[in-house]
Amino acid sequence: MTSRHLPLHDGWTLGADGPVPVGLPAVGVPAAVPGCVHTDLLAAGLIDDPYLDDNENQLGWIGRTDWTYRTTFDWSDDGHAFTDLCFDGLDTVATVLLNGTEVGSTANQHRSYRFPVRPLLREGPNTLVVRFTAPYTYAEALRDKLGDRPGAYTEPYAFIRKMACNFGWDWGPTLVTSGIWRPVALESWTGPRLAGVKVVGDLDGDGVPRLTVTLDVDRAGSAALSGSVEVVGACAVFVADENENENEDEDEDEDEDRDAHRVTVTLSVPQAATWWPHSHGEQPLYDVTVRLGEEVAWIGRTGFRGVTLEREAFRISVNDEPVFVRGVNWIPDDCFPARITRQRISDRLDQALAAGVNLVRVWGGGLYESDDFYELCDEKGLLVWQDFPFACAAYPEEQPLYDEVAAEVRENLVRLAPHPSLVLWCGNNENLEGHADWGWQEKLEGRTWGHGYYHELLPALCAETDPSRPYWPGSPYSGSPELPPQDPTRGTVHLWDVWNRVDYRHYADTAHRFVAEFGFQGPPAYATLRRAVSGPLAPGSPLLAHHQKAEDGDAKLLRGLGDHLPRPDGSSFDDWHWLTQLNQARAVAFGIRHFRSHSPYCTGSIVWQLNDCWPVVSWAAVDGDGRRKPLWYALRQVYADRLMAVRDGALHLVNDSARLWEGALRLTRRSLDGTVLAEETVAVGTAARGVTRVPLPPSVAEPDDSTREVLVAELGEQRVVEFYEEDTRVALPPARYRATVTQGDESGIGYRVTVTALTLLRDLALFPDRLDPAAEVDDMLVTLLPGESAVLHVTGAVLEEPEALLSRPVLRCVNDTVED
Repeated sequence: MTSRHLPLHDGWTLGADGPVPVGLPAVGVPAAVPGCVHTDLLAAGLIDDPYLDDNENQLGWIGRTDWTYRTTFDWSDDGHAFTDLCFDGLDTVATVLLNGTEVGSTANQHRSYRFPVRPLLREGPNTLVVRFTAPYTYAEALRDKLGDRPGAYTEPYAFIRKMACNFGWDWGPTLVTSGIWRPVALESWTGPRLAGVKVVGDLDGDGVPRLTVTLDVDRAGSAALSGSVEVVGACAVFVADENENENEDEDEDEDEDRDAHRVTVTLSVPQAATWWPHSHGEQPLYDVTVRLGEEVAWIGRTGFRGVTLEREAFRISVNDEPVFVRGVNWIPDDCFPARITRQRISDRLDQALAAGVNLVRVWGGGLYESDDFYELCDEKGLLVWQDFPFACAAYPEEQPLYDEVAAEVRENLVRLAPHPSLVLWCGNNENLEGHADWGWQEKLEGRTWGHGYYHELLPALCAETDPSRPYWPGSPYSGSPELPPQDPTRGTVHLWDVWNRVDYRHYADTAHRFVAEFGFQGPPAYATLRRAVSGPLAPGSPLLAHHQKAEDGDAKLLRGLGDHLPRPDGSSFDDWHWLTQLNQARAVAFGIRHFRSHSPYCTGSIVWQLNDCWPVVSWAAVDGDGRRKPLWYALRQVYADRLMAVRDGALHLVNDSARLWEGALRLTRRSLDGTVLAEETVAVGTAARGVTRVPLPPSVAEPDDSTREVLVAELGEQRVVEFYEEDTRVALPPARYRATVTQGDESGIGYRVTVTALTLLRDLALFPDRLDPAAEVDDMLVTLLPGESAVLHVTGAVLEEPEALLSRPVLRCVNDTVED
């Protein structure tokens, strides 16, 4: 095959098909492709940044406007037999015209499109037009036709195959986009064309790496087709004659001269090493080369691993080794995905990796992520749980939606098949629970709601196209439609009573098998809020309130402090910010310690959520500007390979590493001034991937004065300081310490802040972004006993007055809330 690839990303303009409330020139404005209407209008200076203040409120008209993208490109006859116009992604409802002739229409953001256009091309200038129907117009018309469906929000996202959170969520703005959001090109070729490549690397029954490659080939004429597949020195040659055509009924839209053929090649690859999640091993990846004839037609990478799912326990095993999931939920990292670079994804995944995370769940209200995302997860050893894009609503199964779902699923099953990091397909987010428990059935009045997708279409397509990975119908789900979705003894649960209704100590009421969603809110970093809000930063201020999308969210933040931490004075932003951030970190850490201490009965937890798409008060550990909140530092502590957790009168030693954890466990009961009141030493050993329960001796388990004593457990380099009472009842002394700041060195550390405790200091934290938005600190939430020191390293900062690092509200601890 000879081919030519001509990108069509230049010279685009954007215009509105009707009146708009901004001064849009008659000739339109320059448009970036890939991109979207919002970013083009922002670049043209016609709208204010929707992420700042309450500018979002003025932009609802964009999603209710029809838009036209237009460009002109030069073309000359290249001598090829065929030419297709290829869109990797259109958002969403579009009509495509080339030189005035309609070549096709689209209605799905989650798939690509290819239109044969060679007869329409002209020597010299050619005009390409893409007309977008307003998403609201399409979705609301389909809703009127099919009948409304219940959901968590009143927006019509269930009636259009588009990123659901585009229509707003309890952490995201309502910014309903249109645009050419992924690349577009002309592809010309002569001879056979590789139309599809599905690559699956797994293990055979003996544990030997095995590669299975399925090729869909367009070819002209009936000549025999030959080629080869190569990987790690292994090679398989294939020959397909004119009688081999496994999908002759599948390509009715192809040119009559183009015939589709499917070839499957399987080869053993004993030279390859197995791929592991980073918590269990290395991540070898291997190039796969496909040739048609003698020409290279496709090159990609894959890894070899086996994956199984024990359904009742929801235990994921890789290469027959169970993996305790230390997970985070992932949402789209920007409301405008075309702005997301490979480097930005890498940075965010590195933040997950550094926090001890080994699995990322791609949540169902977003997207099938970019190739960059899955490639980076392969390289970094992060497992991926992929939801199909259905979330928090009853989804109609009628046409045209049903066929669109089938098309997008087939395409993405093939696209993502090479990635060893992808270990689970999940049918939806919370729709099975919604139907069972949220009063949907009465509102549906017998109308379809998605059952046929989750229990019939999706499992059938997964079994046909990607049987190497397990499929799970939805989350939460208990393994059978006959069971309550939130059964804690089997399958997955989402725990939202905490945050919404009850104190976070309720995490400890039940031992769950697998917790796929749980979380607690906290505000973003100070520098993030300061950039996003031009007005006063005060609790309840209107502009700050706009960056809180959860129902009754601000009140829940304060109620959630419970008796754990003092309630801040209503006028003190600094105390509100510090205490609610800290409470978020503590709530999530409490839950994870509980879940991990129940391993192996509990098989994993997935925190809601890793990231944000804009500056907002939310459940994220990393805020919308990419800054790490105190929750991130807490995750790093409780998602570490080794963890000590106090529960039910015992210390649980959790060892999620490949080595025995043994030594002399020192347990001391101390007064707040550091005096040792009782001491016990116990020889302990915890097997690899194991948990040991060590009963606490009465001398350390039972304090004389619970308000003035702490339990300290030490094993090797690990230490935990456990308080017998909540902070509001502990007789914490006012903070007294010596603190110094020194310049860093050539290692990149800007400043070293050394704090020596003169009293016990509870949850010492440093917030250098208050002085320089680029500044970061390497650690926080450190508890020091009297006489102990901590060194905190600050990078990224250039400070005129480094001593400011030592003053409140930059340097904080819980003792700050105690009156002198």
